[in-house]
Amino acid sequence: MNVKKHGWQKLSAETVYDNPWIRVENHEVINPSGNTSQYGKICFKNLAVAILAVDEERNIHLVGQYRYTLDEYSWELPMGGAPLAEDTLLAAKRELKEETGVTAARWSEIMRLHTSNSVTDEQGVVFLARDLTAGDPDPEDTEVLAIRKLPLSEAVTWIEAGKITDAISVAAILRLAADSASLLA
Repeated sequence: MNVKKHGWQKLSAETVYDNPWIRVENHEVINPSGNTSQYGKICFKNLAVAILAVDEERNIHLVGQYRYTLDEYSWELPMGGAPLAEDTLLAAKRELKEETGVTAARWSEIMRLHTSNSVTDEQGVVFLARDLTAGDPDPEDTEVLAIRKLPLSEAVTWIEAGKITDAISVAAILRLAADSASLLA
């Protein structure tokens, strides 16, 4: 397949908003058709780190919480932000323990993805956590979490019914459902 050069030319970029988690930039560009236009870019200061914690009965751990940005309740994998310089596995271990109280003896990275690549540079990393040990969660003060274990098949049913809509959670759960024989070997 012959792929043309992307055709975008950045003329300037300006930060229009900045906080501890994101920076929003306004770019003046020449687009692939040769026209001058604007492009907004949301730059994340953390990587999204999600954990697909699977116990010996093939149950997966989920957390439920109110998501302010959506103004609705969300069921999703335990996850959090890893500062760009932090080791993602260390962040995954911290987030799993913090949100569910669970620790794991076996870890493997199973997926990297982009969440909404038309407007943001956010990247996600998903780890599979196995050989789980229960403990007490210690959520952040912004988190009021419900913790639930579901069989993998039921989690897929929840996705089909629209009960799990978080993109990283959906991708990871469906990846596990499609390839559980090799991932859980």
